[in-house]
Amino acid sequence: MTGCITTCDHNSVNLPALLTWDVTYTAAVPCDSFTVTCLYTAAMEPMLKRAVGFTLLDGENVLLRGTVDEYEIRQTEEGLSALVAGRGYAARLLDNESRAVTYQGATLEEIVKNHVTPYGITCDKMADVSSGAEMYTVAAGSSQWKVLAGFCRTCGGFTPSFDRYGRLWAAPEKVGKTFEISDESNIMSVVKREDHYGVLSEMLVIDKTRGQTYSVRNEEWIARGGQCRRVLYTPGQSTWAKMRYTGEYQIAQSKADEIGVEVTLAGGFLAFPGDVATLKLKRTGLTGTYRVAEAQTRADASGEFITLTLREQ
Repeated sequence: MTGCITTCDHNSVNLPALLTWDVTYTAAVPCDSFTVTCLYTAAMEPMLKRAVGFTLLDGENVLLRGTVDEYEIRQTEEGLSALVAGRGYAARLLDNESRAVTYQGATLEEIVKNHVTPYGITCDKMADVSSGAEMYTVAAGSSQWKVLAGFCRTCGGFTPSFDRYGRLWAAPEKVGKTFEISDESNIMSVVKREDHYGVLSEMLVIDKTRGQTYSVRNEEWIARGGQCRRVLYTPGQSTWAKMRYTGEYQIAQSKADEIGVEVTLAGGFLAFPGDVATLKLKRTGLTGTYRVAEAQTRADASGEFITLTLREQ
């Protein structure tokens, strides 16, 4: 495993052999993150001060491209070491604000050109999406990520994501490989969690200018005794279709994290967000198809492990 630093003066320098690594993939927000440690010598300090980018490599295979947020130099009884930590390329959009602007008939291509490309991010896939005849308003103080994600959700019904190469995927979720987790797998632990807090039973959407309302109900949750209503006020001139979509989206988001399974396996980088896991765990009774929402690989002197956070398909 190799860690490569890119400096502000565009030089690339490989770190000494890595002692530990902790890499988390999420594809969106919170964005991917990494922490690595390596042996340190005083000659490395000028390079670490200029570090802005980081690439994690397994041979020639890129495992992560990201931005360096911090570094530490450590001296202990075990010797000298350095820590480098940071986030994936989504951080470039999260850390930068947009000015307030209103688009009339905006396209996703226009949004990417104005709010993504200036930050050195390339787009691997872009859906053919536009706001049609409606306006798309960017509020003051919105991050560039919020501008992009809001447009994709409102006009396209999907959330954009990043891959481990730092490329934007501005289209419906890409389905990766399908793999199986059974009782014969190298399982360290399994945890299933069902959390009903925040799951909406009803979303009442109100056009505050025209005084029109639209109610979307989560009938399945209501039948199970759920009672959690929210009221959302939208800008004026909202169409019925947009009001219905807004309500349905909020309910869907509230259910997204209701059921989750955490599986820790021996080995690293076995799966990534977007991959699909088929569970056949007879001991716990867990079966079914789940998508990988988050994947965290950790390695130290005790070995290498991956924790997968799985959500129902």
